[in-house]
Amino acid sequence: MSGTALAGSVAVGVVVAGTLVAGSVGVRRARTTGDFYVASRSVSPRRNAAAIGGEYLSAASFLGIAGLILAYGVDMIWYPVCYTAGYLVLLAVAAAPLRRSGAYTLPDFAQTRLRSPAVRTASSVLVVLIGWLYLVPQLQGAGLTLRAQTGAPHWLGGLVVCCVVVTAVVMGGMRSITFAQALQFWLKFLALLVPALVLLGVWLHRGDTLGGGHPTAEQRVSVQVPGSETVRVPVAETLRVRGSVDGHPVDGPVALTAGEHRLGVDTTVTLARGDVIPVVSRLPAQTTASWRAPLGSGVEHPLYATLSLILAICLGTMGLPHVLVRFYTNPDGRDARRTTLVVLALLSAFYVLPAVLGALGRRYTPDLLLTGNTDATVLTLPERMLPGTPGVLLGGLVTAGAFAAFLSTASGLSVSVAGVLSQDVRHLRNRLRGRGTTDPRAERIRGFRVAAVVAIAVPYLASLPNPQLGVATAVGLAFAVAASTFCPLLVLGVWWRRLTPPGALVGLVVGGSLATAAVLVQVLGGAVDGWPGALLDQPAAWAVPLTFVVMVVGSLLTPHHVPVSVRAIMLRLHAPELLAAERDPV
Repeated sequence: MSGTALAGSVAVGVVVAGTLVAGSVGVRRARTTGDFYVASRSVSPRRNAAAIGGEYLSAASFLGIAGLILAYGVDMIWYPVCYTAGYLVLLAVAAAPLRRSGAYTLPDFAQTRLRSPAVRTASSVLVVLIGWLYLVPQLQGAGLTLRAQTGAPHWLGGLVVCCVVVTAVVMGGMRSITFAQALQFWLKFLALLVPALVLLGVWLHRGDTLGGGHPTAEQRVSVQVPGSETVRVPVAETLRVRGSVDGHPVDGPVALTAGEHRLGVDTTVTLARGDVIPVVSRLPAQTTASWRAPLGSGVEHPLYATLSLILAICLGTMGLPHVLVRFYTNPDGRDARRTTLVVLALLSAFYVLPAVLGALGRRYTPDLLLTGNTDATVLTLPERMLPGTPGVLLGGLVTAGAFAAFLSTASGLSVSVAGVLSQDVRHLRNRLRGRGTTDPRAERIRGFRVAAVVAIAVPYLASLPNPQLGVATAVGLAFAVAASTFCPLLVLGVWWRRLTPPGALVGLVVGGSLATAAVLVQVLGGAVDGWPGALLDQPAAWAVPLTFVVMVVGSLLTPHHVPVSVRAIMLRLHAPELLAAERDPV
């Protein structure tokens, strides 16, 4: 076993063991239904903030941002900026009212606010959909990391994450994973902070520059293209290729003209120092001067794409189920606001690091553009810049942080999805049996545990095909669906008393259907050119306003459906904590 594989295996083993040990602390305290769903609403702001950072800093944050910056340039810095700013929007709009609502899940909030089983059901479907959209790239990222560092098959990384998550969640639910996620945040932070400082020092010591032309190989490197790919060759050059080019078998120096060429399965391209990097066709083949210019990402209609991305992430944060459930774990609304402020500070410090590593990747790992596997930037960079033992050790640290990201985010999402699945299945079963919604505590917990297995198993199966989208892009699609559905529901539900169940339901159906259709076209249908492609790639700019309009118009057309208890509910959402008595919805 190579040093890299050994370091990666040890790192993964340490993170897995640490997660299970930290989770066992919560298991000893998990006795009630409230412990499993919201840790009995007793988590302090600082610990809750660290736990939120642990589950929010996902594969997109740890791997995806650096990869996007390597491929597209400074425009991608909007991702970390908006990931952080989304919490500011959440703080201003919904954090404290959500905590006062007494809900355990988003469907609980919909039921409390609108008294409508139909709206609750639609919310449940959307929570599961968004949760699974978000889980798939976590599991794909785990497979990518383990394969890159140890050579393990793609399916194994996701399976490891599933086994650990199911163990932790089934043992103690939210109470269990809170301890683990707080620890994982600090591991992730250190796993990027130390390499970023060391590698930045190496870069400054060498006095290297990024230059302004097309990226070139820093050293001799052989790149294997696993599948058949079309690549763009920016300038005419001769490269050593073994495999097939444009349908012709080759084994040696090949003169490639500028333009597109087709590489066959398992073709190996050997790049010498100074060779211009061919770029897979789904990524822009841009110069570094364009790469570091605003709106120079190479995507079509970059201004629209950037504005829609900002809208999706800033507004989508409040619609992510694993984010919102954390505010139900605070003792009161005041602590929910304090938690959000601490989260803003932690995220602001963290997101500087992947941006630095992405910029260094443009200089030292540009060959990743040939395969499109730019999510491996932070995994590859340490050994490229520091050959030998120091690079191996830094790579092991990064691997540990990456697996902490996958485990913490997958744990939070699994709890959120499992909570919705178990509650709604239980409510449906009880209605069919003609009895109330009260079940023995043991039966509720057993249902939660079964739902947790389903919550992680389905996205694992969906993650097995080799991904074409980067993890950050895939997560961005989940944000777009969340922004197009739950953002209007929460904003109007918290601040507009005239919202009605028919208006909310039609808005959720329209926004959810359109945003989901755009996601499916993006994932399954391949690239679409021109404005249609831009609108489908970034649907938030048109889907979010449309959902707001549909909900408002639908509510104005059905004024007699305003819940009779709306005054009491609005008072509960906005009154001081002592006046807003809580209930136990499960």
